[in-house]
Amino acid sequence: MSINHSSARILIVDDHPLVREALSTRIALQPDMEVCGDAASESEAIALVCQTVPDLVLIDISLKSGHGIDLVKQIKLKHPSVKTLVISGYQESLYAERSLRAGAMGYLNKQESNEKVIEAIRTVLRGERFVSVDLSRRLINQSLQGVNVMKTPTERLTNRELEIFRMIGEGLSSSTIAEQLFLSSHTIDTHRDNIKRKLGLSNAAELSRSAVQWLLENG
Repeated sequence: MSINHSSARILIVDDHPLVREALSTRIALQPDMEVCGDAASESEAIALVCQTVPDLVLIDISLKSGHGIDLVKQIKLKHPSVKTLVISGYQESLYAERSLRAGAMGYLNKQESNEKVIEAIRTVLRGERFVSVDLSRRLINQSLQGVNVMKTPTERLTNRELEIFRMIGEGLSSSTIAEQLFLSSHTIDTHRDNIKRKLGLSNAAELSRSAVQWLLENG
């Protein structure tokens, strides 16, 4: 099969095979795009970016190992010409601004239509940012006010704290979280204490219940 070298090269990074397949199918239908690879983890994605040098990387927040926002930062640092677009099922209010600050060119919810996904890809490939109308208004308001608008307690968590909060909601112990994030158990305990303080929680049981409830509501 001949390859159209004028086609935009897209790399897909998502921990769910069905999602990667669905995105690949959508992109394959476009005459000016082609999928140059897919990955499930942060390390696999970095290796493929080096090998294929895509024009755009589609990135999920939750990966098999690693984290989507960390991946955005790495690509921005090591391959500044490669554009990134985050496509996630998580709330826009929690992750969209974090993604943009990390270097992503846009944020899109997975529930959007096929047409919206392709529109987002084309927008970012043109070098333009893609965000929802609600997020655009929020960013404009913040800029006009010169200060951050009031955020919910969960939105005030750092990227690492929010990642650990999600993992607590998944039922992972501190030792398991430490192992997966390549951090010490002491560091995880410090993050847990900071999360409890920011969310106004008194003990580990309240933290666990809050994390499980948040995960149920946000996916």
